[in-house]
Amino acid sequence: MMDCIAVDDEDLALDLITDNISQVPFLNLVGRCKNGFEANEILKKRNVDLIFLDIQMPGISGIQFIQSLSAAPMIILTTAYERYALQSYSLDVVDYLLKPIEFERFFKATNKAYEFFNLKNRKERITDDLTLFVHADYSLVKILLKDILFIEGLKDYIKIFVTTQKHPIITRISMKALEDRLSRNNFIRVHKSFIINAHRIQTLRRGKITIGEVHIPVSESYKDQLNNFIDPKSLQ
Repeated sequence: MMDCIAVDDEDLALDLITDNISQVPFLNLVGRCKNGFEANEILKKRNVDLIFLDIQMPGISGIQFIQSLSAAPMIILTTAYERYALQSYSLDVVDYLLKPIEFERFFKATNKAYEFFNLKNRKERITDDLTLFVHADYSLVKILLKDILFIEGLKDYIKIFVTTQKHPIITRISMKALEDRLSRNNFIRVHKSFIINAHRIQTLRRGKITIGEVHIPVSESYKDQLNNFIDPKSLQ
């Protein structure tokens, strides 16, 4: 069962989404919101698996609301406008539904979200500490921890640099959440914007770690965390 909320400033649209949700056996509606501010209050108080989110709303748009979240639940956008479809690709939403929404199309989108939900939960139950799953490019991507070189945090996204591909994997997750997940696997936070795989360190000189051809800064506030892996004298 997925806990979800519906966010729309129009009463009729909100009623229609609510009715659709009631017909899907694996959805549990835990909140109806007229704007992003109300939705944010719910997210502060409880875990939500899925948000049905309108785009054009007063105060804060659906796009702005997504961008304000450090670790967003799965999101299905609901809108009467096609022009936001391209932008939605960069937001890692599950689906993009155009109003008026037919139930068949609605059910297809929720099934997609449910597949992601079940896959994530199943992997969290059966996987050991050797893998990481992240949402990227509308998919749940499996990453072997041994293949990770380092992770760079940006404003709203993180980049995961791996040995198996030229370009980084980009996903929406907070650095803190990722640090907590990886800390027991020889990954070290060395800077507010960088987490490194300790096994990939090649050199450490003058406050910079070299991994491949990349030089990663070590900030003063994170130096102590390196002491668990290397000689503290080398940090001087």
